[in-house]
Amino acid sequence: MNIQKFEFNMFPVNSYVLWDDTKEAVVIDPGVFFDTEKEQLKKFIADNGLKIKHLLNTHLHLDHILGNTFMFQEYGIKAEASQDDEYWLEGVAQQGRMFGFEVNDEPVPLGKYLKEGDQIQFGNQTLDIFQVPGHSPGSLVFYNQATGDAFSGDVLFQGSVGRADLQGGNFTALKENIIKKLFILPDETVVHAGHGPSTTIGREKKYNPFFTDVTTH
Repeated sequence: MNIQKFEFNMFPVNSYVLWDDTKEAVVIDPGVFFDTEKEQLKKFIADNGLKIKHLLNTHLHLDHILGNTFMFQEYGIKAEASQDDEYWLEGVAQQGRMFGFEVNDEPVPLGKYLKEGDQIQFGNQTLDIFQVPGHSPGSLVFYNQATGDAFSGDVLFQGSVGRADLQGGNFTALKENIIKKLFILPDETVVHAGHGPSTTIGREKKYNPFFTDVTTH
């Protein structure tokens, strides 16, 4: 599986394009806001001859869904995410004003609800879905067991975890779900986070300061 990471500038946020030799692809958390970013993503997809099969949101906080409308307009594809986060779509304009800018695009309704145990298929690839609430009620992690890659959104970062002080957040649940759902994965699993650098499960089990009081063996 090929992985292209984009770090877009509004917040900033990491967005990912995944594909294989079939040219079928998925886009995870398109954080595009500026026209130059939209063109950059569009050009990459075109230059590589990719056919977008799925648009996936790890959760529905504004920074991770800024490009959902663009993806629908360009490729006719709606995002797939957890229904538990759907209420965030109603407050997109208000969220933008909180950060000092206007979001003029109307949010596109979700095309499909995702839940624990579902799988995303594209090309010869399979992404398993874990529900890992705590940062938001509907936070999802997408995991490719065959390649050892996990896309964690704002659940788990290098040396940190997602904030839990926004509506629907729960810090205790976040830690418990990371331990129960993610720390059971192989140590060499690469965690592609929604912000900042990638890490591994083994590194976070050993060094993440939020888990120094927890036995994770």
